[in-house]
Amino acid sequence: MALRQIRIHGDAILGKKCREIREMTPRIKELIGDMLDTMYEAGGVGLAGPQVGVLKRVCVIDIGDGPIVMVNPSLVSSDGEQTGDEGCLSLPGKAGQVTRPNHVIVHAMDENMQEQTLEGTELLARAMCHEIEHLDGHMYTEKLEGPLHDVREEDE
Repeated sequence: MALRQIRIHGDAILGKKCREIREMTPRIKELIGDMLDTMYEAGGVGLAGPQVGVLKRVCVIDIGDGPIVMVNPSLVSSDGEQTGDEGCLSLPGKAGQVTRPNHVIVHAMDENMQEQTLEGTELLARAMCHEIEHLDGHMYTEKLEGPLHDVREEDE
């Protein structure tokens, strides 16, 4: 696998809506592997296709319980509320307060194009919402409740 360049806030591709993946190809499988490697190398918990310059509806997440691959994800339901600091690999060294659902259910395909229903709470719910929004051309900065602030490396 290879590391990919992470697109930074201000790059036009981050504002574009991604296309659905209709079939799993060797190229998409390679993309998923590269995205996982890139996310781990950068110390993130999630990464979406447009963040590595690919307008495909695919994202990866790992909050410490092992990798989750979501192809063509859609938010089915959400409830509860959590407010906390949120950051993004496309806006390194910055974070800001964002309110998200505390519990979500997401329908997606896995890396083998098998349907899956995923449930997330707390950090996983936050990450799922954050990454799905990237696929629709949105960044968490659109939901900020106050200013961005600097994050020291040891805080990340």
